[in-house]
Amino acid sequence: MDHCECFPGFGPPDDSLLQWQYVSDAFIALAYFSIPLELVYFVKKATFFPYRWVLVQFGAFIILCGLTHMINLWTFGVHSRSIAVIMTIAKGLTAIVSCATAVMLVHIIPDLLSVKVREMFLRNKAGELDRELGMMKTAQETGRHVRMLTHEIRSSLDRHTILRTTIGELARTLQLEECMLWMPQRSGADLQLTHQLHPPSSLVPITLAMNDPTVQDVMQSPGAIEISPTSTLSLAATANVYPVQWDGSSHSQNGFTKGPLTLTAQPQFGDAVAIRVPLLHMASFNDGEEGENQLFAIMVLMLPGNSARRWHQHELEIVEVVADQVAVALSHAAILEESLRACDQLQEQNASLDGARREAEKAIQAKNDFLAVMNHEMRTPMHAIIALSSLLQESELTPEQRSWTGTVLKSANLLATLINDVLDLSRLEDGSLELEAKDFNLHTVFKEVTNLVKPIASVKKLVVTNQIAADVPELVTGDDKRLMQTALNVVGNAVKFTKEGSISMTVCLERPELERDPNTPDFQPVNTTEYIYIRVQVKDTGRGVDPSTIPKLFNKFAQPDGTGGRSGGGTGLGLAICKRFVSLMDGHIWLESEGIGRGSVVTFVVKLGLPIAQVEAAATSAPPSLRNRTDFAGVRVLVTDDNSVNRMVTRGLLIRLGCDVTVVGSGRECLAAIAKPDQKYQVLLLDVLMPDMDGYEVATRIQERLSKNERPLMVALTANTDKRTREKCLKLGMDGVLLKPISLEKMRRCLNEILTTGSLSENKQ
Repeated sequence: MDHCECFPGFGPPDDSLLQWQYVSDAFIALAYFSIPLELVYFVKKATFFPYRWVLVQFGAFIILCGLTHMINLWTFGVHSRSIAVIMTIAKGLTAIVSCATAVMLVHIIPDLLSVKVREMFLRNKAGELDRELGMMKTAQETGRHVRMLTHEIRSSLDRHTILRTTIGELARTLQLEECMLWMPQRSGADLQLTHQLHPPSSLVPITLAMNDPTVQDVMQSPGAIEISPTSTLSLAATANVYPVQWDGSSHSQNGFTKGPLTLTAQPQFGDAVAIRVPLLHMASFNDGEEGENQLFAIMVLMLPGNSARRWHQHELEIVEVVADQVAVALSHAAILEESLRACDQLQEQNASLDGARREAEKAIQAKNDFLAVMNHEMRTPMHAIIALSSLLQESELTPEQRSWTGTVLKSANLLATLINDVLDLSRLEDGSLELEAKDFNLHTVFKEVTNLVKPIASVKKLVVTNQIAADVPELVTGDDKRLMQTALNVVGNAVKFTKEGSISMTVCLERPELERDPNTPDFQPVNTTEYIYIRVQVKDTGRGVDPSTIPKLFNKFAQPDGTGGRSGGGTGLGLAICKRFVSLMDGHIWLESEGIGRGSVVTFVVKLGLPIAQVEAAATSAPPSLRNRTDFAGVRVLVTDDNSVNRMVTRGLLIRLGCDVTVVGSGRECLAAIAKPDQKYQVLLLDVLMPDMDGYEVATRIQERLSKNERPLMVALTANTDKRTREKCLKLGMDGVLLKPISLEKMRRCLNEILTTGSLSENKQ
């Protein structure tokens, strides 16, 4: 047998070992050739791999290794020199590639290690992201619970409902064993257990002193803090779970100031937290002082004792958020409760005020009814006195009798003025008096005032002058009757309190340069194209006024003594009524005097409108011969009055004026007299207040039976001075209203106007 020249000296090989090596080399070669194929497939399929060339080196290394093992398959037997050369070349290439791969791995391993570090970093980041995601989920869950709790808590504005809902929802959400609320008492020195998850079976109140250490710790902490389950705040809950013993005495036990209890078993609750809940101070609604101590309630929450649960941060956050929401809800509930309480108080006050208003209205109505009755009853005899006195003055009398008659007439007129003043003041005070607005001749008003006081002034030998500025318009709009009454009161006072000398009345337009009352600097009237301010100034040389008494003179019933210089009788109502009238006319009145014996000056300024069209009085259109008629011979007048004295007096006035007079005592007699075809009356004087059938019904029936041209001119006789009576009469178709008492001159003017114009102007009331 030939031996290989390459390996001389080797013994013959073992056949079994050669077979196993042969098989092993075959499988090794197969594996070495299949692994590069797999690496090539991986490199081809991988979209991103930074070490492709390294895999190529590993592939070449493995192929060469496989090639050497494959060549070994031919070396187990006798082989030639060529096979040995091939084997040597293959092993040399394998050695070169193996060394190159080893060298490359020295440079690659640090990069691979850095990749590992980055991988670990990425894993850590992924873990942190997972934790953050968990925290976000926890926060989201917390927010969901808080929203649910907030919705439940704020769904009611009842304080007890809010607290019961809070305790129940917190216990359900956080799976609590106990939840309770301590509320401050009114004194602020104690806390009382008011709400619990498990209400107590006993009605004995449990309170805790505010100076308790645990309470102080909770009060000083803005957030939720953990407290011991055996603290005084927590022990109160054990009375509902564990047996207690009541000894009936009052003492301090574990910090409790009331509700003496002794625990017969130890509590087994878990961890507990407490948080203060700010409350709205009720002093805010009761004008409380700023800086009062803020009130807080305390909420205590306890976990079950049979578990290993601990309080987590997100649970504490839930408790703090819920406590804030409870504080807001309780504040709203307190506001609502206080609002409802204030509303109830207002309703009670309104009911009381409404009752007082009704009583006042009844009193005012009773007063007005009394004044109306007294007015009517007093004016009825006054009508007889003034009418008969005026008739007596027209007859032949001795000088002494004429003086007596004049005194009676003057006293009667003074009494009538007093009656008017009392009624005007009453209507001014209750607000029922309203000014009239109509066009009138302003110059005529002041001339009539002068004419009315001149007879009295002539008796005292006083000189009365009236000066009206040229720029004062004649025709203005306003209440001429109230203006005349004001001017007449002022001038009448001047005449009354002046023994000798003169009284002058000056009327002019109000101008900025004129002097005004220094006590009222805010009164600055300005004339416009629509209205003007009239200044009326009355000077007298009378007794004068003590300056210290001037403010009192415009009060009602003011009667200064003689040292003030204005003691001269009177009711003390004149200037008070003047002040009210002037105020209604948007004006001002004041009095000036340098002292006793130096006279006085009364000035008043009133606002009057300017008429749009200059309307002439209806009387001026009548023929001059009819304007000042004094003889009414042939004028047929029917007088209807149920009072026999009034019938006699009115008949005497009309006969004295020359009228043909018929008198009847009832409304039915009046209708019967008018229905007679042979009796044609020109004027009907009709009393409005009569029994059986009053003047209103008589006027209505006359209107129904006769046309305006067929019926007589109807003039209502009344003692009622209110505006409603006049309006009712005119509404029923009457031609005028004549107010009692009636003097001879007043009856003459009435007949003159009614026969001339067909109606009476308003100032004939």
